[in-house]
Parts: sequence; C-alpha cells; structure tokens
Amino acid sequence: MKKDILVKIQLTLIIALLAVLAIRPLISPPGSHAQGPHLFGSIYIEPGVTMLRAPDGSQQVLGKVVIDLDTGKVWGFPTAGQQPYPVDIMKSKPPTSVPFLLAKYDLSVLRQ
Repeated sequence: MKKDILVKIQLTLIIALLAVLAIRPLISPPGSHAQGPHLFGSIYIEPGVTMLRAPDGSQQVLGKVVIDLDTGKVWGFPTAGQQPYPVDIMKSKPPTSVPFLLAKYDLSVLRQ
C-alpha cells in the first residue's frame, strides 16, 4: 500500500513538472530575431553622402561614412559622387570601394 502511494506521488510530481515545461513558452515566449549572426560585428552606416578627408590630407572625396560600433573606428568608403554607392559608367563590372580610416571614437568611456 505504501509503495502504491509513493508511485502515485512520483507520477504526479513528474506530470506537474512536465506541465510547467510545456506551459512556460506560452507564458513568456522566447524572443525572435529578424537577422542571423552579424558577420561584420555592429556597424552604423551614416545616411547620405559626405565629403571624406583623409587625416594625412592625401585625399578628399565624396563618400559614405561607416562606424564600427565594436572598435569605434570611423571608415570612409569613397563613392566619387552624390550617389550612395560607387559607379563607373565606363566599365560593365561594378566597382569596389576601398575604405580608408578617418578617425576613432573612444567608446570605452561610455561603459564607465
């Protein structure tokens, strides 16, 4: 008789714990993510095109500003015009914009 009560208590406990596991996602569902893992870390692309000037004064050209939020480095991607991406109408292959370092933000100060 004691064995029968003990088995019923154990089965009831197992059922209750399984019910908690099954109901938990309904009460607080896990968050969904629209993107997969970041391949390039966290970056911010400044809207529009601006005049980029190399710190050493070697070049001054129109382009896009991209900030790496992990390192604080500010990169300039030349577009050579008002368009938001590089265009070369003389070639059928799309051109590649090679960035150059403009500056660096000290983002570690923000975490203090």
